[in-house]
Amino acid sequence: MSETKVEQFAETVGTPVDRLIEQMHSAGIMVKGPDSPISDEQKEQLLGYLRNKHGTITKASPNKITLKRKVTSELTLSSSSSKSTSKVKVEVRKKRTYVKRSAIDDTIPSGDAELLEARRVAQEAKKAEEEAKTQQEIELQAQKSQEQFLADEEKKREEELAAQEQLKIEQQQQAAQTKITETKKIEQLAHKQTKAILKEAPRGGAAARPATAAKLGKTKADLTKRHPDKPKFTVPKKGGDKSFQNRPGKASKARFKKKRANKPEIETRHLFEKPTEVKVIDVKIPETIKVGDLAQKMSLKVAEVIKIMMNLGSMVTINQLLDQETASIVIEEMGHVPVLMKEEQIEENLMEEDAEGVKESRAPVVTIMGHVDHGKTSLLDYIRDSKVADGEAGGITQHIGAYHVETNKGMITFLDTPGHAAFTSMRSRGANATDIVIVVVAADDGVMPQTKEAVQHAKAANVPIIVAVNKIDKEAADPERAKNELSALDVIPEDWGGDVMFMPVSAKTGQGIDDLLDAISVTAEVMELEAVPNGPAKGVVIESRLDKGRGTVATILVQNGQLNKGDIIIAGQDYGRIRAMMDENGKQIKSAVPSIPVEVLGLSGTPSAGSEVLVVKNERKAREVALFRQGKYRDVKLARQQAAKLENMFTKMESAHVETVNIVLKADVQGSVEAISESLIKLSTDEIKVNIVADGVGGINVSDAQLAVASNAIIIGFNVRAEMSAKKIIETESVDLHYYSVIYDILDEVKSAMTGMLAPEFREEILGLAEVRNVFRSPKLGAIAGCVVVDGTLKRNSPIRVLRDNVVIYEGELESLRRFKDDVQEVKSGTECGIGVKNYNDVKPGDQIEVYERVQVKRTL
Repeated sequence: MSETKVEQFAETVGTPVDRLIEQMHSAGIMVKGPDSPISDEQKEQLLGYLRNKHGTITKASPNKITLKRKVTSELTLSSSSSKSTSKVKVEVRKKRTYVKRSAIDDTIPSGDAELLEARRVAQEAKKAEEEAKTQQEIELQAQKSQEQFLADEEKKREEELAAQEQLKIEQQQQAAQTKITETKKIEQLAHKQTKAILKEAPRGGAAARPATAAKLGKTKADLTKRHPDKPKFTVPKKGGDKSFQNRPGKASKARFKKKRANKPEIETRHLFEKPTEVKVIDVKIPETIKVGDLAQKMSLKVAEVIKIMMNLGSMVTINQLLDQETASIVIEEMGHVPVLMKEEQIEENLMEEDAEGVKESRAPVVTIMGHVDHGKTSLLDYIRDSKVADGEAGGITQHIGAYHVETNKGMITFLDTPGHAAFTSMRSRGANATDIVIVVVAADDGVMPQTKEAVQHAKAANVPIIVAVNKIDKEAADPERAKNELSALDVIPEDWGGDVMFMPVSAKTGQGIDDLLDAISVTAEVMELEAVPNGPAKGVVIESRLDKGRGTVATILVQNGQLNKGDIIIAGQDYGRIRAMMDENGKQIKSAVPSIPVEVLGLSGTPSAGSEVLVVKNERKAREVALFRQGKYRDVKLARQQAAKLENMFTKMESAHVETVNIVLKADVQGSVEAISESLIKLSTDEIKVNIVADGVGGINVSDAQLAVASNAIIIGFNVRAEMSAKKIIETESVDLHYYSVIYDILDEVKSAMTGMLAPEFREEILGLAEVRNVFRSPKLGAIAGCVVVDGTLKRNSPIRVLRDNVVIYEGELESLRRFKDDVQEVKSGTECGIGVKNYNDVKPGDQIEVYERVQVKRTL
């Protein structure tokens, strides 16, 4: 007994699997799916079920007959342009199928009379529709045949006219060509016969002339006879060989070409030849490269590179940046060799472009450092014979000032740094950009915190120190005190056996100034300061700010080479062409040599103070380096933000809530922005954080005001003011705006604001202590403790603690306090009283009741 699967059986009988499974379920054969087996008995069972349902199939006489009929007719069509007529044969084929009604009736149950009637009506409607469709096809075919016939007739007539015209043209050309050929043949024969006669005649004889004339006197009719030696000329037929190799006129054309060959010909073909071998190029790839630059490096059109990228599955544009890996794949695809540049290769290549030439001596760069209000700027004012300190806010230097002074000892460049604690980073940059450090110490004040810091910066930068003991004209001046205190910092005076020169000076009277300048000159000569005065310049940014009328203004100290107006420079992450250059007095200059501080205009942004300045060859290279540095800065910034997020997450896990003071900071110069930001962030505690939402150089604009509104921040302007449009937003949104010109005020007010935001602190103060002597029971109040006040005062409705053996066993509230039978508000020391403890009845003799209160204590940072 063979078994087959349901799916195979369905393919055998030609029915869908789902329908077969449904029929098998109706026949009582339960199968699970297409892969279930089916036996022969089940097949017989299914066949019996289908026979009972649809009737028995017998091999009787055919119940269906098909009739086919073909009718051919002719249509007579007449042409509109001509009087001729034509006949078109039209063939109509019909096919009809007749089914025996008894066969239909046998397959349908007897009860479905309505179904039979519906089928009959549908068949009659279908028959009528087919007849109408056939008649429509006959008419359409006849119409198309007529139109096709007319079109064929018109086309045939046009072809006949064109053939006639072509035949006329060919006949005229053939006649003209025959005439030309006959004329050339006559000329050739006459030429040959003339040469033969001249050859036979004797030279120079007069007697020969009549004979020659007689031979030349042949008639034209004799010359026109066909020469037996010449090839026969035939006119090519239509569609045949049209070559003119056998034409007699070819010889004359060849002679004409030979005559022209003597003239020199001008070479019109280009001299460039396509290279036969593929040239493989080593393409250097930086960290990122534009598609256009990559195509230029490979000497290809941009479209070809974009096509390769599209084949690789990337849709790019000409200005799109590619990373190093993608660019190397494209280069390999083009058949070239990629050379990956190191991450710092751009910086290394930039450093190699130093100025080359003969070094010459240069002026020393001297930085004046010291504690605030010790007279640094006043000392410099006396040397420069100016009044800079009078113009400083509060008489305190707020940013680095760079000046070069012509003295009797030669030119000296001074950098005046702030002495306030907030300007640590400025002093550090000043020490790194200098040759000599002058530490100013007030003779009446001695060594202060920033004095120590100045000494530390100078030692870290490994530059020589000269100590200027200022204010010796005062009565309280004590120069020996300064020496003693500085010696503790390992700054030993020369007269004590050290190597540091101590110069007592007075910025007010000018005492000792010449000695100080002599000390600077001697130290500079010992150091042998040299620099190349020509070539590309190299320097450092002392300060930068944003001027509303001139844009970015950067103060640069030239250290090597010559800086010229029009040079392309790069300073940190910013670059640009120098549009204008001024000295410290605002005078326009065209060039600056080493040790000269200048202000330049034209940079793309405000570079950070302390950034290195380099002159590059072209703007393209400057942009490349700037973008590279910006990318590195962005990566570092993102990494810091991510680290800050993690720190904040852990901080929030540790503490429930931390208050934040958001600040938008704008200042006049970049150095002040950095100094104030660092000082404000240092004010942060575990409970209150100072968050600098944004900082920058220049006035307060609309975007700053909108940012402050969005982040609920305070706007602080240091030596800057808000624009009119920004003021409207600040007034409308009630933003807290503060202007300052002294850094002390910023720190003090932000600190006071933070103090106000601190959560209140409560401290417990013990008011009194009572000892329980006896316990009484009251039906209304419960246990009443008879006590004696041992210390302090007991107050009613105060929180209490019940102590047993000096251990707190209950904390609650004092419910009632009585002296004899009277309720009292307080009971003093040494007095007996009755105390009722709220919700507590386990008071025993010998216990102590401690009464206290919580006092709020004002907190400070």
